Amino acid sequence: MAEQELSKWRLESRQYLGEISALCFLHLPPQLCSLPFILAGTGSQILLYSMEAGKLLNSFNVFEGIRVHGISCSIHDSTEDGPSSRLAFNIAVFGEKRIKLFNLFIQIASVEQCQSELILIHVMPKFSHWILDICFLKDSMLSQHGGDSHLAIGLGDNSICIWDIANSNVVLEVKCPERCLLYSMRLWGSKLDALHVACGTIYNEIIVWKVVPQNNVPPSRRSIKDPNGLCGSFCNNVQLHDRQYEAIYLHRLTGHEGSIFHIAWSSDGSKLISVSDDRSARVWTLNAERKDSTGTRGVGDPTSTDLSLFGHNARVWDCHISDSLIVTAGEDCSCRVWGIDGSQLKVIKEHTGRGIWRCLYDEDSSLLVTAGFDSAIKVHQVHTSLSRSSVEQTWKVKEFRDMTNVFTICTPKLSEKLGLMDSKSEYVRCLRFTREDTLYIATNHGLLYHVNISDPGDVKWTELVRVSEEVPIVCMDLLSISSSDFSRDDEDWIAVGDGKGNATVVRVSDGVCTDSGPSFTWTAGLERQLLGIYWCKSLGCSHIFTADPRGILKLWRIFDPLQSCTNRSIQNYEASLVAEFTSCFGARIMCLDASFDEEVLVCGDQRGNLTVFPLSKNLLQATSIAPGVKIPPLNYFKGAHGISSIASISIAQFCVNQVDIRSTGADGCVCYFKYDSDWKSLEFTGMKQVKELSLIHSVSSDANTDEDLACGNYAIGFASADFIMWNLTNETKVVEIPCGGWRRPYSYYLGDAPDIQNCFAFVKDHAVHIHRLWVPASEKKSIPRVLHMQNHGREIHSLCFVSEGTQFADRSSNHFTRSSWIATGSEDGSVRLTRYSSETKGWSTSKLLGEHVGGSAVRSICFVSKTHTTLEYKSYISNDKNGNKVMPDNRDNQLLISVGAKRVLTSWLLRNRRLGNKEETFGDPPINSFTPSNNNSSMSFQWLSTDMPSKFSSTRKRVENTYKMTTNSKYRSHTEDGKMELECKVSEKNEDDWRYLAVTAFLVKGTDCRLTVCFVVVSCSDATLVLRALLLPYRLWFDVALLVPLSSPVLSLQHAVIPIYAPPKEKVIDCQKRPRTGRGSQGGRWWRSLSNQPSKAKKRVTVDVNKRGDTNGHLVDSEGCGSSSDLSNPNKCTIDYPQTIDPANSSESDMHTDKSPFEICEVHPLHVLKHIHQSGVNCIHVSNIRDWRDDRFGYVYYVLSGGDDQAVHCLTFDLVLQPTSHDAENKKVDDTANQTAELCDMGKSSLYGEKEYGLRLLYHERIASAHSSAVKGVWTDGIWAFSTGLDQRVRCWHVEEHGELTEHSHLIISVPEPETIDARACGSNRYWIAVGGRGIQMVEFYSSGDGDKERNDPHLYI
Repeated sequence: MAEQELSKWRLESRQYLGEISALCFLHLPPQLCSLPFILAGTGSQILLYSMEAGKLLNSFNVFEGIRVHGISCSIHDSTEDGPSSRLAFNIAVFGEKRIKLFNLFIQIASVEQCQSELILIHVMPKFSHWILDICFLKDSMLSQHGGDSHLAIGLGDNSICIWDIANSNVVLEVKCPERCLLYSMRLWGSKLDALHVACGTIYNEIIVWKVVPQNNVPPSRRSIKDPNGLCGSFCNNVQLHDRQYEAIYLHRLTGHEGSIFHIAWSSDGSKLISVSDDRSARVWTLNAERKDSTGTRGVGDPTSTDLSLFGHNARVWDCHISDSLIVTAGEDCSCRVWGIDGSQLKVIKEHTGRGIWRCLYDEDSSLLVTAGFDSAIKVHQVHTSLSRSSVEQTWKVKEFRDMTNVFTICTPKLSEKLGLMDSKSEYVRCLRFTREDTLYIATNHGLLYHVNISDPGDVKWTELVRVSEEVPIVCMDLLSISSSDFSRDDEDWIAVGDGKGNATVVRVSDGVCTDSGPSFTWTAGLERQLLGIYWCKSLGCSHIFTADPRGILKLWRIFDPLQSCTNRSIQNYEASLVAEFTSCFGARIMCLDASFDEEVLVCGDQRGNLTVFPLSKNLLQATSIAPGVKIPPLNYFKGAHGISSIASISIAQFCVNQVDIRSTGADGCVCYFKYDSDWKSLEFTGMKQVKELSLIHSVSSDANTDEDLACGNYAIGFASADFIMWNLTNETKVVEIPCGGWRRPYSYYLGDAPDIQNCFAFVKDHAVHIHRLWVPASEKKSIPRVLHMQNHGREIHSLCFVSEGTQFADRSSNHFTRSSWIATGSEDGSVRLTRYSSETKGWSTSKLLGEHVGGSAVRSICFVSKTHTTLEYKSYISNDKNGNKVMPDNRDNQLLISVGAKRVLTSWLLRNRRLGNKEETFGDPPINSFTPSNNNSSMSFQWLSTDMPSKFSSTRKRVENTYKMTTNSKYRSHTEDGKMELECKVSEKNEDDWRYLAVTAFLVKGTDCRLTVCFVVVSCSDATLVLRALLLPYRLWFDVALLVPLSSPVLSLQHAVIPIYAPPKEKVIDCQKRPRTGRGSQGGRWWRSLSNQPSKAKKRVTVDVNKRGDTNGHLVDSEGCGSSSDLSNPNKCTIDYPQTIDPANSSESDMHTDKSPFEICEVHPLHVLKHIHQSGVNCIHVSNIRDWRDDRFGYVYYVLSGGDDQAVHCLTFDLVLQPTSHDAENKKVDDTANQTAELCDMGKSSLYGEKEYGLRLLYHERIASAHSSAVKGVWTDGIWAFSTGLDQRVRCWHVEEHGELTEHSHLIISVPEPETIDARACGSNRYWIAVGGRGIQMVEFYSSGDGDKERNDPHLYI
């Protein structure tokens, strides 16, 4: 690449998504904004948020590689400029030993229109100790102009410095007589004479001291001329403006039994609160300092602890104290609100991970802000009723006061009755919301009421129907139908069932019974046998279901569906029994849903079972019906929710002949299933447990959410005795209402924006209690809300870009991707999808994909998007249920594979209805093309399979074996005498420490186009490397091969599939059995080994080149074995192993048996590059690019590696046609660092005569000190290379023609302790680089020029 073109490339950092380490309020004048702004420090950046608008206004980079520890601010100026106002703030930001001063200018035109600008004023010199706190001083003694002219700085050696902002120098330093190191410090006071210092020492004590002028001291002024004099020694009293100052000791507070992490002062300075490692918070009242008879100040009276607050389960990080409340936040991810008397008033648990680090409380608006390691900033409203203050607080923010209407209503007859109730009194049995102002209530006297609650002071009751005077109503359901004719009102169809087995249907329009009559009734069951009555929205008001205790579901037609329901009088309706559906479990049906198009009915019963019935259109539309048609189930899923009752079922059509099913239950779980109407199969596809809820009644979405069932935003249910609505996206509690539990009659209703539009009613003490929050969507949002999106709560170990379809980058294209999804795996066992947008240059969405079984840490993750196929494959044409021919689905499966601790390997399948990518064949790789992604598209994955190898699997046991080979064997190693002797002694390891470390995978579609095999290579901590296969769509796991020998665990894995020619025809493996599935995120698995069947014939297998790095610094090229019908490579070698399997002839007992641990196929390395690194190889990446010099094979492969030795290596190799002579097998291998060509024998190939193909090492480039610490991540595409290490830097390297690496630029990032890196070419001369560790950050690498035009083919694989 030309030098002038290289200079056009730029490396720029983007927004960091990680821990929130600092919070600060910006209080604006009330006439401009009723709520304060928030400044948040995250990484090396500060974020500016508007709480009233609920959005991010701007982000600023303030440091390089230094985390923001604290922010202090004060308003400097306020001016009005026409319709807008301009505010100026003084901002001081500190981190470690650095402080920077800024001016923040905010231009406010309206709540939604704000512009901000941050201007650097001064960078202070580096201090000798860590900075613990800062505050602005408004003191006329320090400045003749007044205002914020000085800054007080608290240091870790128990001293303070006064910085003159105007002159940029230190004018005063005072040290406390008590010299010790500190954990925390807090300053209080706006003037120097009133400056108090409270500091927590390493001895678990709090020392309180202050700065005072010293009397009767000769004026010998001492000034500090050089700011660098901070490092010098000062006495504890100095002079300023002819006055000498000293530090006097006030109090020593003891009582904590651990390190003191934070201290907070009350507003008047009379109290302070401290939090500690001992899981407690203590409130101290400071007595006024006294003077002796001579007028000399002395130490205050001994101070004791006023309150000791215990409740946290882990260390307490932050605290706040006000006149009415105390707030603490800790490592247990809880924020607790306490009264002044020490009583615990509220517990907020809405964060995950390592805890809540910062909390703020604003007394004017009663808003509580929390932030922590999970990067979320959450705002909560603390009601004034919790403060228990003697003085009632006056709110300045009227529009953000609690707008929930809470009122109670009673039935008309109950309100007329005075005194105690008896057995004949009327009480509520069922109630249903239809709108926010309309409620239907059924009583034990057989009465059905319509209740208008639009005005809580004037509730209007309308008696609709009296079913019976003696038998109570036991069940009720409601169906609301929105009319398409705007001249008519919406209709409500109410169905009730009584104790005698009678069912009654009432039609109501605008709160009044229709003119056709009040209702019609029929006998639906025996006495006391009618327990449930259900409408189905997809069937409309033409059909209704009734349920009895024995699991029998009856379908009734209540009018002719071919005739409009408005043309007939409801009194003339007749209920006809259509069919009976009998469950095979005999348990009461609790909920159901049906799909009219797919002709399927799904029911959930009281014991957690799911049953699927056929529901044909002919049955629903037939005019003449044979009464009592009994329909058996098609399929079922036993124990979908364990033994807990299923509360709701939802059905949505995903694609042709397939429906998605979502169920919720009393186990606090949301389960997902897929039903295939062609195969009549019901498969478990995933589960989400909402830990905050013990019973989930339903899952709801807002108006802007996709129809996909996996995209539900809100879980509605109960936790103990409270009704809770939980936001699944932001992990926040939207509504919490004490109601006594779910066994009471209750109902709820949600609007388009459930956060601000929700109603809940429940029965208690024979009255209906109603909580209603209904704010028009056009008005401001209420709280709680999330200002900054939530991410992982712990460290990220692995990440990868996820593309919708097989996307390749075309550097010659003028288009580029505007957004991209990134999959991340964390220490907490969670896998998340996070979306980055180039338009906003920030993160836009982050959603939880799932969690590993048992919360095991995710160590490695990879995305498999490309399916490799052979040229010849069979095309199977099947018939659907109507007899029509259906072409096979040739769409590529796109998988996400994650591995981690506790031997967990999880696969996820991309759910994207727009996929239609064409498969690539080995014979003729197509020219790569780039497709811009749709910004409005949504991406989601469904759980596919989780494999946890059994304790005595063939890959779990290893026999101690010693391999003694010479150079003429398949395995080569460099020794002095040309021979190699390697001992592989891997015995049974400690099971608790056995875990997966790395993974790589690729997809292969063989001769049977219906089957796809995902080959997965995983490395284990017991120094084993296993090739496994996942057979799709049957989700069967196979052991394929064991890659041996290994002397140490493999830390990183990469593979390269070499596309050359198609293999000959071979026998198709046919396996039609579905794997067993079970409840839980691990689902079911059918685990079997290839070593279970007797030997029939020696089998020829093909290989792919697999790169790995181990802890000894070796790079190994290994042979990855697979079925010869699935892969074809020029590197074809013959490996004989005695076992093969024919699934069609094998018995089920054999499939579940793993007998012999020694007979699995063993694959030996093709080549070992020893001593490439001086220590462990932490990361490796393989890329291929078209070879512009030789068109015989077309590809050159680049292997980039990094290790603990701080070095980066780049190896270049290609595939060549070898001579037919076998003399090359007896050649001695030269030094691997030599850049001469080296041929590595790959064995013979029988495809084209006696031709042989070999691996040729072209170049080897080594950068000895690429980073100043261990290299943790590398990536390359053959043109550019990127690396990151523990030095918190991303370095960009240009790959020259002969593999040389030339450093182009580097950048300091905000991610502490980076562990992984991935990159993606996203268009014309643009790369996105994602770095993960303690957070995630995006870096953009782009060129303003036309890019590289030197190489003939600019297309590259990513």
